[in-house]
Amino acid sequence: MAGDDIKAALFLCALQNAVKHGGVPQAGAVIGMVMGAHPELRSRAKEVSGAAKDAIADVAALSPEERVSKLQSLSPEMFAALHEKHEHKKVLPDLEGAEHGVVMRFAPNPSGPLHIGHARAAALNDAYVKQYGGRYILRIEDTDPKRVDPEAYDMVKEDIKWLGLGITETVTQSERFPLYYDLCKQLIERGGAYVCTCDNEQFKALKDAKKACPCRDQSVETALSLWEKMLDGGFKEGEASVRVKTDLLHPDPAMRDFPIFRILDSPRHPLMEARVYPLMNFSVVADDHLLGVTHVIRGKDHIANTRRQRYIYDHFGWKVPVYRHYGRMGIEGVVLSTSQMHAGIDEGKYTGWDDIHLGTLRALARRGISPEAVKNAMIAIGIGDVDISFSWDNLYAGNKKIIDPVANRYFFVPDPVEAKVEGAPHKTAHAMLHPSDNARGSRTLPFNGTCLLPKSELVPGTEMVRLKDLFNVKIAWNGDTPAFSYGGDSLADARAAKARIIQWLPAQETVSCTLLTQDGDMNGACEPAVKSQNGKVVQFERIGFVKIDSVDENGVKAYFTHK
Repeated sequence: MAGDDIKAALFLCALQNAVKHGGVPQAGAVIGMVMGAHPELRSRAKEVSGAAKDAIADVAALSPEERVSKLQSLSPEMFAALHEKHEHKKVLPDLEGAEHGVVMRFAPNPSGPLHIGHARAAALNDAYVKQYGGRYILRIEDTDPKRVDPEAYDMVKEDIKWLGLGITETVTQSERFPLYYDLCKQLIERGGAYVCTCDNEQFKALKDAKKACPCRDQSVETALSLWEKMLDGGFKEGEASVRVKTDLLHPDPAMRDFPIFRILDSPRHPLMEARVYPLMNFSVVADDHLLGVTHVIRGKDHIANTRRQRYIYDHFGWKVPVYRHYGRMGIEGVVLSTSQMHAGIDEGKYTGWDDIHLGTLRALARRGISPEAVKNAMIAIGIGDVDISFSWDNLYAGNKKIIDPVANRYFFVPDPVEAKVEGAPHKTAHAMLHPSDNARGSRTLPFNGTCLLPKSELVPGTEMVRLKDLFNVKIAWNGDTPAFSYGGDSLADARAAKARIIQWLPAQETVSCTLLTQDGDMNGACEPAVKSQNGKVVQFERIGFVKIDSVDENGVKAYFTHK
């Protein structure tokens, strides 16, 4: 987009904002509107921010009457939108200091693919970048080789692409070790850190007693020499670490002179050669500062880390980002532990990272959950600090709003029973592909005397059922054996008999189908037209929404999404 086009877009958004709210538009809101409509501009945030000031000044110079008139003439659509009634949407609370845009980061560890728990931070950060404009950094935090799965690097990026995050740049921490080493040297030179060679038990005893270890008073020169010795391989694993100087009298022992670098000989890092590794609290501070992160949104479990990290910010004299800590989100019904998932896959308990019993994003995708539904659910939960339980029902309700208008309807008959209907006319049913979209057309289901019915509907004592889009069927019972006969076309008769309306299939034209659910597999048959829906979400009438996973010579395999 050319510079003049950017200015025009900013002026229109500022104009609409001023007409809607009165007064002078806020730069963050205007920039957020433009960035949301034109995500390709995120990499030009500085240019957009500068142009926004001019656009807002131009709007501020107009009278209220001139603003209305100008908006009507320049964009009748935007003016009309101000007067439309919209469904109320939950809005995230404002962020302190975000008026001029934000720099946010999503920082997963590559120990496996992303799961539903990761989606909260990912979606909230994404929403705020869209709201205020700015940069959104994906930071792969792989400084602990014990928690690195080499395959996860690509899986994380694939999951983020599926989720549709507006990432503007990606950094990998294992590529930044020279930066961390240099900053550690600077911290030692500032007198903010030292190299500790104490035995772990000895240090713990002193720390718990609120006493300094002997290494704390070493000179800067000595500390630098020991630091170089660490880097040169002069210490074995566990013999030395770098500790940051904090408050030895702090009531929380975990805050007292915590480590920021350690030596690890195994496992080896898959991407680089290293023995001295930064610990999370140091690498996070270093990158948040170097990358210009302005706001950090993360869980309450990081509150202690936030307090630790402030010591490092203070030693360097760096500006501290704005932190928001949200409450814990309990998630039941799926496996989220990466180690448990790894073990289950290795043992053959799970078919892979997208097994529907797992809580990974790729498992949700395989089941037919929309990425928009996931993001909407997380934004609705928000950033409150109260602990909550994640509601699958809310996710499913949101997903249904997205997939229901586009999902074709078909019949699937689980555990089918062949029924010969005595006295029934041969006729063809015309069933709508979508009940609310006549233009989509219908599918034809020819009845030639016999059909397949779901066994679960043939309960002894049932006297009538209605075959959807066809006719009524009377059932006579000889013990547990049913006999079927034509019951007429009248829907009123079926209602009077309180007959259930059930799905069915022509006995001669079906395709074998297996529906996989979290509670077990359902084997049956479906309409041949389902084969044309491979990779799509459809609705199996009276069963629920399903994702067609594969089609081959053996038939159709589908995954249950939700009702």
